[in-house]
Amino acid sequence: MADKSDLDILNELGVEPEHKKQASTTPREARIIAGFEDIQKFVETHGHAPRHGEGLDIFERLYAVRLARLRTQDECRSLLVDLDHQGLLSDETTEVQPDALDDTALLSELGVMADPENDVTRLTHVRSRAEIKAAEEIAERTRCEDFEQFIPIFEALKADLASGARTTRRFGGRSEIEQGRFFIVEGMTAYIAHAEAEFVNNAGNRDRRLRVIFDNGTESNLLARSLQRALTQSSTGRRVTEPDAGPLFTQENEAEGDSTGTIYVLRSLSSDPEIASKRDIVHKIGVTGGEVERRFTDAENDPTFLMASVEIAATFRLVDVNRHGLENLLHRFFAPARLDVTIHDRFGKPIRPREWFMVPLAAIREAVDKIQDGSLHRYEYRPEQAAIVESS
Repeated sequence: MADKSDLDILNELGVEPEHKKQASTTPREARIIAGFEDIQKFVETHGHAPRHGEGLDIFERLYAVRLARLRTQDECRSLLVDLDHQGLLSDETTEVQPDALDDTALLSELGVMADPENDVTRLTHVRSRAEIKAAEEIAERTRCEDFEQFIPIFEALKADLASGARTTRRFGGRSEIEQGRFFIVEGMTAYIAHAEAEFVNNAGNRDRRLRVIFDNGTESNLLARSLQRALTQSSTGRRVTEPDAGPLFTQENEAEGDSTGTIYVLRSLSSDPEIASKRDIVHKIGVTGGEVERRFTDAENDPTFLMASVEIAATFRLVDVNRHGLENLLHRFFAPARLDVTIHDRFGKPIRPREWFMVPLAAIREAVDKIQDGSLHRYEYRPEQAAIVESS
């Protein structure tokens, strides 16, 4: 997996800006970034940091060892800190010691050969248990007895795709798996005809049973997490957008389409003299899939919010967009203006929040506009001018 530039993220978000050469990195830095992005994808899929244990999946054990090493190497931490939107580099909960086996040694212990040309991100002659299980569950289909009633639905979908009213995009996560949605999985078009009520499985994760109809006249009684695994682990897994999904995102609640979250901009109400004197330019840029207000109900006790109350400066509703990818793009763009502050929590532990920036609200709105028209990659933010300027 190569390093994702701003341009790559824009393309994933469905934006097609002009092409620009990416900043070069050394081969070693590219491998470090690619390995860290694999860990981030694991966390997004499974909801927790990778763990160590003989009964766990091979990749999870590799990621646990890799993450522990990244945390202990200053060079790696400085390279990855701007990409770490999940706080993995500061989380000390991974159950593995930093001096544990490296990736290659662990693979050898497990009896698996690594592909030397692609480092340990690719293995030969092995599939993870989760990947095998997902493929088997998709394959366990039966004939759909009432397929006739679904034929018009699939025909309408084909017409929408042909006319451009719908398109396909990369699968973004389990929140997109809802009744009435279409997906491309294992080379077939899948329609979620029915979704039962959610329940909590034995592992403590929320799940639900689905009736999935495939365009070849078969159906499957799948769990949502099984479909998620199949879409995530397949290189061809896609989701089909809703017809006329609307713009990339819009301010407040004006957009129509399939909402996937909200980018919010907060202003601190801290009485700290250093922060209060810069109140008009100190902003937190974040993302949430739920109500924005719930994110800061206990802000006064949360170092992430500078241990102080906040107010909403602006919100942007996302429509058919990977919200984490968009948040990461904004954080990287404004990284030169990141607020360098250390806050102590209630227990005296020092915390360095990473989502606060010394940027005027007008500049944030301008960046949003440039993401929407696909031109952000041609610009950069210069703190000394407090302005977005065209890249030299």
